[in-house]
Amino acid sequence: MNTEQSINRGLIIHLILAILLFAAFPSLAQKQKVWLDSDTGNEMDDLYAIVRLLKDPSVDVVGLSSAHFNNPDLLVFEKWNAYETEGLETMEDSQRLNELILNTMGLESIPHPKGADRQIGRAWGGSEPRDSPAAQEIIKIAKALPDGEKLDILTLGALTNIASAIILAPDILPKIRVFALGAKYDQNKRAWSKNEFNIRNDLNAFDYLLDLKDFDFTVMPLETALPLKFDRDETYQKTDDNIPIEKILADRWREQNPQDKTRVMWDLALVQAYLLPQHSETLLVNSPPENKSFTVKIYSKIDQDALMEDFWTYLKK
Repeated sequence: MNTEQSINRGLIIHLILAILLFAAFPSLAQKQKVWLDSDTGNEMDDLYAIVRLLKDPSVDVVGLSSAHFNNPDLLVFEKWNAYETEGLETMEDSQRLNELILNTMGLESIPHPKGADRQIGRAWGGSEPRDSPAAQEIIKIAKALPDGEKLDILTLGALTNIASAIILAPDILPKIRVFALGAKYDQNKRAWSKNEFNIRNDLNAFDYLLDLKDFDFTVMPLETALPLKFDRDETYQKTDDNIPIEKILADRWREQNPQDKTRVMWDLALVQAYLLPQHSETLLVNSPPENKSFTVKIYSKIDQDALMEDFWTYLKK
């Protein structure tokens, strides 16, 4: 065997060993970078969604940002969920809970910048961005990605932070994919409705994103998430108060919604559908007629039993 043949044989052996190594230890391969933007202070299901994502070893969570949940009720009612509305700063409360989760799980090194405290534009429309540390960090991470890589952004509330990031730095558009919970879509009538909490909290941002061309955007309408329901008593039984993060999840139900025997886990449905595509279905549908993009992808169906079983499995890991 000559020297050239020996070198070629050595390269082949190294290549085979590398393939076997990555097959045996998939965690050594490049993980998908994921950013989660959450109005955590609004309801209880955000916390369950955040914990599930943070416990998944197959993705690299590179950021957790706080979203506002400003809405007209805060101006005219004394209570919003379990909160006194007077003096309530919605983004700050989301931030407080994000930091609590990260600290409890020992993951405080994950970037967790504050998001915007209000919608983009004004009450009558517009697309003036609402700059924030969250928008700037999203821009920074997206721009630093090597060619061919994308940042997946999951949004559980108003789309203010991601819309602002794109407005401030349009060149990140080819480097991101956005998965959002919000709006309604009637698959039988093929009709959209924007009369939904997340969208109403920043309709300007949703419209801005739907007007973009060549934007990788997947929406989970409320109808799709609706079947994922948790039972209160079963949740209390399955969570262990001796484990701090599990106690936080159970306490959130006890404090926010003790009267509810069941709760739809809206935000968890999006995170689970993203992590477990084998248990969800997507459709390419027409965009709302008032928007400029022609089509948008939606999650059309989930296997709620599989998603529920998976959550409890990962919570105990």
